[in-house]
Amino acid sequence: MNRLDELFEEIFRRESPVKVVLSGKRRKSQGCAKVTMRPVESSRGLCFQAEYSFEKKVTHENIDPSAAPEFCVRLMKEDFKQANVFTAASDIQILASKPENPKVTRRESSLSCADLSHNRTKNYIIPDGDPCDFLIHLGVMDTSGKVIPKHYGKFRQINRYLEIVSDSLPYLAESPSLSRPLKIIDFGCGKAYLTFAIYHYLHEIKGLNVKIIGLDLKKDVIEFCSRVAEDLHYDDLKFMIGDIADYTNDSADMVVTLHACDTATDYALINAVRWNTKVILSVPCCQHELFSQIDNDLHQPMLKHGILKDRLTEYLTDGLRGLKLESCGYDVSMIEFTSLEHTSRNIMIKAVKKSGRNKDDARSKKALRQYEQLRDFYNVKPSIDIL
Repeated sequence: MNRLDELFEEIFRRESPVKVVLSGKRRKSQGCAKVTMRPVESSRGLCFQAEYSFEKKVTHENIDPSAAPEFCVRLMKEDFKQANVFTAASDIQILASKPENPKVTRRESSLSCADLSHNRTKNYIIPDGDPCDFLIHLGVMDTSGKVIPKHYGKFRQINRYLEIVSDSLPYLAESPSLSRPLKIIDFGCGKAYLTFAIYHYLHEIKGLNVKIIGLDLKKDVIEFCSRVAEDLHYDDLKFMIGDIADYTNDSADMVVTLHACDTATDYALINAVRWNTKVILSVPCCQHELFSQIDNDLHQPMLKHGILKDRLTEYLTDGLRGLKLESCGYDVSMIEFTSLEHTSRNIMIKAVKKSGRNKDDARSKKALRQYEQLRDFYNVKPSIDIL
């Protein structure tokens, strides 16, 4: 066993790391810039969640505690030159430009009490065990605040969503005036777990002045959500019956779509761009539009298989949507929203309009050229094309 193996074995056995950050790429061409590990409670018990940070996406992997030291050693030898380990007792820095001769320094722990709460359980924005009014009304929690086991997947999804919303708040702060309410529209809200969540987070937790509209075609769903909002005294959360494609007479600081089916996602994105919306969070679903359009001689041997054609057109649809948003002056990233154990529709398109970005800058023009080349290569014309 070499020095790196001994170091990480000792750290994980004796010091219970609260966070481990592996950074300092060994190769410039390396896609992953850093890996952050934290202990979390999963459905299978305690594990370490590894978060891989790429330029335009973040992915996750759960690591068994017994495999965590070996996992860190392998990444240090192959991909990263530095590790920062944070424990309750100390901060440990490991520099390993030469893995066989690592340099180790220790200093007093910089962790706060809030940081230490990560040591055994996930530090959720809405914690398990803390009664939350809308989650109790929607049947995710019991009245004591304990998450009902069969709804734990939904509970994690809600908290993951709020993490993404939290990361987007600085861009919303760039809106012309925060003296007026932040306006948010959720197209295709369904039973509105996430609509209630964003209202609860922004208004009840963050204390922001917001007005949120949930839009859906189902009358019974809208009536149910309206009753819950009224019971909770969520006065600035409204629900309306309406079709995304026809909803064109409004504006918004943030537009949200979760699993809006097929071209409904496109119409939501089109409206958002036309309103110059600051933040767009969209999880597409059922991308069927291009299935009957796609025509490419080179790929025909693959396209003759329906399942492959379906998957290709799904990724092509979202890739074209992302490029179109970039051509309109947005910074776009495709991020993991929920793990595949809950739903196969786990890609979120996150688009942010930052100060100084517009459709005439060089990045936007490049994205438009790439969009047109990709569209023409596959002989398709998606609904998003009208932007």
